[in-house]
Amino acid sequence: MAELQKLSKVRRLDTQLVFPSPTHPQQPIELKKAWTNALKTADVVNFRWHDLRHTAASYLAQSGASLIDIAAILGHSTLQMVQRYAHLSDSHISTTVERMNQRIGGV
Repeated sequence: MAELQKLSKVRRLDTQLVFPSPTHPQQPIELKKAWTNALKTADVVNFRWHDLRHTAASYLAQSGASLIDIAAILGHSTLQMVQRYAHLSDSHISTTVERMNQRIGGV
């Protein structure tokens, strides 16, 4: 938030966008070229921008976030959509059950 507040002090006045295109201020900046260059530099193949959403949901789930929390963070309107993104392994699910058992009964 602090970085966005800094940007607001030096932003263009001819647009409401936070990251406007330098040549077309009413359109957002195009990140595809930078993304493609980053993937080439890192020698990453078969990876899409959207894959980051899956990764974030999985990390949130593995960190103990509830499906409702993940839905709120990623902007999903249904838990069904969250389940598409937050893939949980069997070991993670069993660890979650073990944590619950320890909290409830000290088992």
